[in-house]
Amino acid sequence: DENIAEQVRLHTQGRGADVAFEAVGLGETLRTAIASVRRGATVTLIGNLSPTVELPLQEVVTQQLCLQGSCAIAGEYPAVLDMIAADRINVDKLISTAAPLADGAKWFKRLYDKEPGLMKVILNP
Repeated sequence: DENIAEQVRLHTQGRGADVAFEAVGLGETLRTAIASVRRGATVTLIGNLSPTVELPLQEVVTQQLCLQGSCAIAGEYPAVLDMIAADRINVDKLISTAAPLADGAKWFKRLYDKEPGLMKVILNP
């Protein structure tokens, strides 16, 4: 229920983030990423749940943002895994639940239906 962009600005003394990674691929999450960054920041688009999204072009232009897309891996996994291991990234806050792989279809439907409170689901084989 919190305004994420407002929370980012609160924790960056009103400035906004230097970078944002949008990993869902929906218009709402793209707008949140763009609203959360400072002038001149970079927003990296990773998610592609939706093949097209509405882009707040005026905000991108007036804030002089750099948008870039990323697909698959460019060698960043080792660095990210090291950051997780060093507790520089807290992934526990991102995980809604862990469930058996056999229940995967049910969880994907719940995520697709935008069930409130669900963010990421880990499926265990």
